[in-house]
Amino acid sequence: MKLKKFIYKKVKSTNDTAINLIKSKNFKSGIVITETQSKGKGRYGRNWISYKGNLFATIFHEFNLSNLSISRITKINCLLVKKLLLRYTKKKITFKKPNDLLIEKKKISGILQEIISFSNKKFLITGIGINLIKNPIIKNYSTTNLKELTKKNITKLKVENDLKKIFERNMTKMYKLKN
Repeated sequence: MKLKKFIYKKVKSTNDTAINLIKSKNFKSGIVITETQSKGKGRYGRNWISYKGNLFATIFHEFNLSNLSISRITKINCLLVKKLLLRYTKKKITFKKPNDLLIEKKKISGILQEIISFSNKKFLITGIGINLIKNPIIKNYSTTNLKELTKKNITKLKVENDLKKIFERNMTKMYKLKN
């Protein structure tokens, strides 16, 4: 499945932007990418702290939930983001359930999924945040970023393109979607 890229300078939330593209523009799939977001979403209504230079993306597509639970979908998406991160570091990547990826027990990435119904179809909205160059300081919660871990400058564009390719190559078979 090919994902159309939607690139923005600033949005409130990539997930909300994806939902708007589905509802107002009738797009069936794509990837939303932004430089910054003012109201990035975390779980339980928390904010995702969005520093410019980090990755904020949302992948969206039509989806039939009949064969997968939301916990299975979460696991698949975490595995796909782990596959992406392993292109840049050989350090051990672990999961903190339900949707965080950790390196050296520090959060580097979070995933937020939403399922919406529109025009009698279901859509999976998968927001992905990755700390590429800067990580937030969160009380009682260790965080890190890819630049700190690798001591290399990795371009955001390269990570965006790799993320898109990994999802395009893997999601059809992993979600058992029709292409």
